[in-house]
Amino acid sequence: MGNPKAFLEIHRQEAGYRPIHDRIHDFGEVEQTLSTRERKLQASRCMDCGVPFCHWACPLGNKAPEWNDALYKGEWEKAYRLLNATNPFPEFTGRICPALCEKACVLNRFNHEPTTNREDECAITEGAFREGYIQPRTDIKRNGKKVAVIGAGPAGLAAANALNLKGYSVIVFEKNEAAGGLLRYGIPNFKLNKAVIDRRIALLEQEGIEFKYNSGISGISGVTGFDAIIIATGTPTARDLKVPGRELKGVHLALEMLSQQNRVLAGMEFSVDERVTAKDKDVLVIGGGDTGSDCIGTAHRQGCKSVMQIEIMPKPVEGPEDPQNPWPNWPRTLKTTSSHEEGCTRRWNINTLEFLGENGKLTGVKVQEIDWKPNPDGGRPIMVEKGKPEIIKAELVLLAMGFMKPEHPEYPKNVFVCGDSANGASLVVWAMASGIETAAAVHRFLSK
Repeated sequence: MGNPKAFLEIHRQEAGYRPIHDRIHDFGEVEQTLSTRERKLQASRCMDCGVPFCHWACPLGNKAPEWNDALYKGEWEKAYRLLNATNPFPEFTGRICPALCEKACVLNRFNHEPTTNREDECAITEGAFREGYIQPRTDIKRNGKKVAVIGAGPAGLAAANALNLKGYSVIVFEKNEAAGGLLRYGIPNFKLNKAVIDRRIALLEQEGIEFKYNSGISGISGVTGFDAIIIATGTPTARDLKVPGRELKGVHLALEMLSQQNRVLAGMEFSVDERVTAKDKDVLVIGGGDTGSDCIGTAHRQGCKSVMQIEIMPKPVEGPEDPQNPWPNWPRTLKTTSSHEEGCTRRWNINTLEFLGENGKLTGVKVQEIDWKPNPDGGRPIMVEKGKPEIIKAELVLLAMGFMKPEHPEYPKNVFVCGDSANGASLVVWAMASGIETAAAVHRFLSK
């Protein structure tokens, strides 16, 4: 621990976002970076706690005190080696992870100014790429066994990487035209530039992993000749809203817009009828999570007239602490993202009743304010009507209500399921952790 008093003398400093008037006109990453000196000062705030709850909170078990100390001392390569020992792709989590470790940080309990682990992680990794510390491994000895990974999302990539480094010949089958899964087709470029994904995929290919794209494999029957198979297909089915008017033109699942916009930025072309765009439209986003937030930011960049976000559940508690879920657990508090800051009306306890339209096109949405009462039998609270139905003007509705957990048949013993496909929709960091755990299970199975 380089500076034992830094947490008393130096306040938390975040890099912050680009100015709103600048960033809403492009899809460049919104987050800025600190100078090297400022980044080292932030790393020095890590207390090297006797009981580091950041270890416990991070699904990957990242050892933040160790690499923060190396960063503070200017030992950038050592910092990356310590970070990469537990996290295979810190350039991803350093940009999009909600930083579970920071909410569990002792400094968060002390003064709500936790160490900037996520930003430090990103800075360490970008520094490692810039200085050439990250090079493809050319010394991997093959063990003669082959593993197929179905799905090139964060879970599949993590599993493929771990097994490849252990000497297995790994082939990754991906239904889309490029790797990344949710990272590429669900998360907007203003949060994660896709060149960051391409850089890592190129490295994995140089290390021996083979990728087969546009491989729409629905089950394991299309994959033969492998000692083990890993299914990492995520949660492809979005939760829909079956209310009257759902068939109207202008009602879309969130990923129909988000994935298409990312493909447009990658150079793909769509016809006017195929294009899902918010340009010059009043937009309503149904769903209060991160996907809904991504729709808001994308709608602004497409040139929307207005955007509103509604959520059926109650408004989360405001403030840094959550009495129902105290430290070091994750606080379920109100989250305001960079997209929300760009302009959005937000409402809670709103139930959607009907989509309204004229000549087959959406013109508005009938909604009603509701309330939730405790269920006397326990379980999910009971929804009750509260206000009168009202109509929200909208020419574009985006359904961002989460995803359905897939159901799997019983597979042979050499078939493993990981990530969201096994556990349901969750965070990228949890998917990566599941991929690593599954790779370890495959290795144990094939080592018997």
